[in-house]
Amino acid sequence: MAGNITKILLCDCEGSILTDPEAMCAACPGAEGVHSSLCRLETDVLANAMAEGPVVVACSQEERRFAEIADDLESDAFAGAVDIRDRALWSDEGAEAAPKIAALVAETMRAGRAAGTVDVESEGVCLVYGASAVVLPMAETLSRSLTVTAMVTDVDDLILPWNATFEVMRGTIRNASGTMGAFEIVVDGLAPMIPGGRGALAFGEPRDGGKSGCDVIVDLSGKSALFPAHGKRDGYLRADPGDPLAVAALVPQAMEMVGTFEKTLYVNFHADLCAHSRSGQPGCTRCLDVCPTGAITPAGETVKIDPLVCAGCGGCSAVCPSGAAEYALPLPDDARMRMEAMLTAYGEAGGTAPRILIHDEREGRGVIAMAARHGRGLPATVIPFAVNEVTQVGHDLIMAAFGMGAGQVTIHMPTRIRREGEADALDGQAGLVRAMLDGTGIGGDRLIVVEGDDPDALTDALYGETPTVLDHEPISPVGDKRTATRLSIAALVPEGEVFALPDGAPYGEVRVNESACTLCLACVSQCPVGALLDNPDKPQLRFRESACLQCGICENTCPENAITLAARFDPSNAAREPRVLHEDEPALCVECSRPFGSRGTVERIIEKLGGEHWMFDNPERTRVIRMCDDCRVNAVFRQSDNPFQMGDRPSVRTTQDYLDADNENAIPKRKFDA
Repeated sequence: MAGNITKILLCDCEGSILTDPEAMCAACPGAEGVHSSLCRLETDVLANAMAEGPVVVACSQEERRFAEIADDLESDAFAGAVDIRDRALWSDEGAEAAPKIAALVAETMRAGRAAGTVDVESEGVCLVYGASAVVLPMAETLSRSLTVTAMVTDVDDLILPWNATFEVMRGTIRNASGTMGAFEIVVDGLAPMIPGGRGALAFGEPRDGGKSGCDVIVDLSGKSALFPAHGKRDGYLRADPGDPLAVAALVPQAMEMVGTFEKTLYVNFHADLCAHSRSGQPGCTRCLDVCPTGAITPAGETVKIDPLVCAGCGGCSAVCPSGAAEYALPLPDDARMRMEAMLTAYGEAGGTAPRILIHDEREGRGVIAMAARHGRGLPATVIPFAVNEVTQVGHDLIMAAFGMGAGQVTIHMPTRIRREGEADALDGQAGLVRAMLDGTGIGGDRLIVVEGDDPDALTDALYGETPTVLDHEPISPVGDKRTATRLSIAALVPEGEVFALPDGAPYGEVRVNESACTLCLACVSQCPVGALLDNPDKPQLRFRESACLQCGICENTCPENAITLAARFDPSNAAREPRVLHEDEPALCVECSRPFGSRGTVERIIEKLGGEHWMFDNPERTRVIRMCDDCRVNAVFRQSDNPFQMGDRPSVRTTQDYLDADNENAIPKRKFDA
């Protein structure tokens, strides 16, 4: 979009924006004056501008209105809207917000890559579950549009409408799985209604473990939800049966769940980067620990993310140490590049001491709008940065903000995040960032997390004590999340020293107990990222700290329990180079002098087995332990008590041997008289 935009239309929103028009135009390349009512009285200005080329309007509140005008004109020149009113100009410091306006416009000019989608199909097969008094009326209403089955948990005084068009069953749901269009339930005490007979309704013989499927579930049982984070499970509707208004509100929602829908694919999963396990040894479980919906399950050496169950919180991407789980709305590198564009434009427009406010597109944007309309608005140095969900924010993005020049990062966390059990990922990442900031010496208090939906609480935090400006050359956060983090820390403290991190952090070292390690190198073969290395020339275990994910596979693999992990961060270049953790002199074969292993390991084996084990109960047998593979085979074969010995090999028979044998066994020829 950036290359084709020729004009930006500015509006002072009926004169409510008092910022100098010249300053506004100077901050917006392509702007030619300030208007007052583009959405109503001056729509002709927008129409004339679109006739000349692509247009961005500096008003997001009326974006739909502008799009409708473009549709009426059959024009595709409307290129979008940017909100500079709520985020910059409706503020106590609006007169100083020109650099921030430049940042917001630069963000609009940078288009990110769109996330993929998958089709979800629902045929309207609906299960209504709960007590008969509330289930049957709901089933009757929904049956006008959906194919309904009513599953009741009681049968006392059960009265059906005489013309009911839905099925009735009795049972208790044991568990449920799936999502809209593909639910599966397991039912105990399942009994179908017997349609015949007079008087009270009768049911068949109940049975446990009955299975069925449906597209939509309306849960009016009043019991615990059938799914974790049930509010995020598409097709699962739940209400308190004692609240008639809440029950009635489910009717239109359920009736809309018929047809084909597009679901966003929030996470791109790269199985080859996953460090969940190797050869049955457990490793990283960070994504499994934070997923609120149960969309992530173990799948052998990796995990599996069900895109139909995933609700898009992004916690898995935030905590994934390798980048195997990659959030797609936006992609991590898109987010960092967008932030870089904003900070660069802010600086070029004369802005100083920038701060970043990370917020989501729903509650966060609303809180900012309320603060702008009824409160102090955002300070001029605070640049709002919108994401789909704040729980997708990882330490890499926050540290990149500091590396690119931000002096403070504030994250607004809506109340629902904590209420719905999704705060673990953000809490952990915030703790990790604060440890990194403390370790670099610039102070963990530069990261602020503001919880709640109160606009005044947010602005009070932002208008509080302003942090000092960070004096370093801004970086461009290229590469994967680990590379971007390392570049940012190196920019903040070029000569930084090693500092500790909280337990479970995805950075650290592997420590080896040399007295216990036998250099079997099982850890090397299992390391999923090549952080542990061998040396083909000598018995040696090496370690490259910058690659280590602290997944724990090496620790769980080591047969001698010689490995422990230590979370820390080494910002020096030495962390990128392999260093020796343990080494030994090679053992030389006593027969051919070829090196074949670790001297210490060979001596330890002899110490444990020599003279004790039946296979090595004499010096001749013990000596083979000091031999290389080839010499060991030859020595064992020559031993007198070789269990595979089969006696002397018979000599090769020649043709003459066969002829001599024939002569000795020949039958005399019989003579016949003539």
